[in-house]
Amino acid sequence: MRTTLDLPDNLMRELKARAALEGLKLKDYFANIAQAALQRPVSNGEQSARSPMPVFKRPGAKAMPAMSNTELYAILDIKDGI
Repeated sequence: MRTTLDLPDNLMRELKARAALEGLKLKDYFANIAQAALQRPVSNGEQSARSPMPVFKRPGAKAMPAMSNTELYAILDIKDGI
């Protein structure tokens, strides 16, 4: 599957360099990073058991639980007036 990431230039340079040091294509390096992240257990209460991805929050704000795609599309449909 293809996806687009908008990363800072300095971060992208470092990722490319590390991939090269490991003798990997950048896409394979990203896949390894993602796989390793998914294998780590969820250890704190700010992450939902439904989603292994991190939950981001504004400083001082309460973390929102992860939502399913169905829940997200429902919110987008409401905002679009559908």
